[in-house]
Amino acid sequence: MQYPTALFPRATAAALLIAWAASLTTSTAANWPGWRGPEGDGTTTATKNLPEAWSPTQNIKWKQEMPAWSGSSPVVWGDRIFLNTPSKEIVAAPVETPPPAPPAGPDGKKGKGKGGPGGGRGPASGSIGGQELLLLCLDRATGKELWRRQFDQGNAFKMQHNSSSPSPVTDGKLVWTVSGNGVIACFDFSGAEKWRFNLVEKYGVLGANHGYGSSPVLVDGKLVVQVLHGMKTKEPSYLLALNATTGAVVWRVERATDALFESPDAYTTPAVATIDGQKQLVVLGGNYLTGHAVTNGAELWRAGGLNPKNDRNFRVVPSPTVRDGMIFAPTRKIPLLAFRAGGKGDISTSQLAWSWTDQRNAPDVPSPVSDGTRFYMAADNGLLTCLDAKTGAVIYGPEDTGIGRTWASPIIADGKIYLTGQTGETAVIQVGPTYKLLGKNALDGSYTLCTPAFVDGEIIIRTGTHLYCVTK
Repeated sequence: MQYPTALFPRATAAALLIAWAASLTTSTAANWPGWRGPEGDGTTTATKNLPEAWSPTQNIKWKQEMPAWSGSSPVVWGDRIFLNTPSKEIVAAPVETPPPAPPAGPDGKKGKGKGGPGGGRGPASGSIGGQELLLLCLDRATGKELWRRQFDQGNAFKMQHNSSSPSPVTDGKLVWTVSGNGVIACFDFSGAEKWRFNLVEKYGVLGANHGYGSSPVLVDGKLVVQVLHGMKTKEPSYLLALNATTGAVVWRVERATDALFESPDAYTTPAVATIDGQKQLVVLGGNYLTGHAVTNGAELWRAGGLNPKNDRNFRVVPSPTVRDGMIFAPTRKIPLLAFRAGGKGDISTSQLAWSWTDQRNAPDVPSPVSDGTRFYMAADNGLLTCLDAKTGAVIYGPEDTGIGRTWASPIIADGKIYLTGQTGETAVIQVGPTYKLLGKNALDGSYTLCTPAFVDGEIIIRTGTHLYCVTK
């Protein structure tokens, strides 16, 4: 709202401006609208006074039992929390594919056995949850469930995750969710369904070997989803933008790749960035990093070199990170490439800033994070390495956080790095040029895949059995 300045003394006008700015800050601080936070890059400056220590009996505001485990991370807007989940399992469900053995640790031995009750291989019971795929809405003050809506049916074990993995996204009025089966649904905050869209019915089967796991992205009134696949289908990979309010198709573009066998598959989520004055989608997978115009999906630039040996089994899980003029592209551990944002066409060499080739310490699943000056990457074994964001020079690491196998992504908030392992234990590390572990905080020891949310001095952590609100 605008007020005629002539109606107010300058002091009053200034006070109104300060109050208006404060209201914006409060609104921003109270929101974690999508996976990896308000910027989608794993950072936030909007919340302060976060706890560094907690336990099942310390600094827990509330905990709420979940119907089943999931890789879907919580998102928050104001007094609402949203997350995907399977329903509670009543009878045993079929297991699609047996989980692989834990990977070797840095000493060449098998994993530390800290990846969940099954030693890092998933729930010891074999439970994957029920067959209903649900969107839950919880009260942030108490953790109590306000409503649940079934938006899809059908759940299966998908190489250590299930069919509920994508995280929702919200704008404070509507919330959008996607299932591992390709069903997209939109609800308002009262739980009324506004529209539904089925990717499989419209564009063919989803053919990623490990199942669909990308989260939707909201940008400029569009809901964007990526489908990068090829292992189990001959259908092309593509990006799709829907009108967020109506569900109508705005644009769909195919994303070309010459990747072989499993290498077209990606479980990444697009990043949104303003590059050369244009809002772009940054997409990683299928052996390439690409930039696309938000307006029409057109490819603006492309970088190769991500799979230099043209490996046939080079699926990519961690998502790209864009921060302060740099684009970081993790792959299947190595190479991890860093590009200077900008350029058109093939930027494989023209914009390449540095590459990381130490396989022992590179991430296979967790997405890296940067504060602009430093670049932090967590390996799947819980080792943390810090590099110079612009040059790739080692600042410290690898350092053992002591939390064991880790698939959640690190978050930078309140001057600290929060990293949650597969047992739900979270390491808290000081941001800066030297490694300083501030604490390790255990909860219930259950199979945990989710990245926490951070709002107003509170941390919302989803483990395999419960949702916790952690605060001082």
